[in-house]
Amino acid sequence: MWPFMAETVAIRCDVDIEKTPDSLHAHAVPDGIDIRPGDVVVVHGAPTNIAFGDRLTCQCPATVTRAGPVARWWTELTAMFELTDLYEVGFLPKEIS
Repeated sequence: MWPFMAETVAIRCDVDIEKTPDSLHAHAVPDGIDIRPGDVVVVHGAPTNIAFGDRLTCQCPATVTRAGPVARWWTELTAMFELTDLYEVGFLPKEIS
């Protein structure tokens, strides 16, 4: 059963949320741990809505569930095939006006 077992780790996470005319983003950066393929990070208690024009930076608790060797291998394998979705780039001729 070892290849399928998942380890759970409680950590702190730096959360940066911005909702301005220049940027609309939310970043969560786990403190003191490397996130590997297949790992799942769940941030607890992060603000879900801020007013337009605001930026918020805070620390929140998070839980990291580590992927086992089989799940990690599967994630790396399927990621190779999903990468090809990025290759679908179309070039249309520029219209002459």
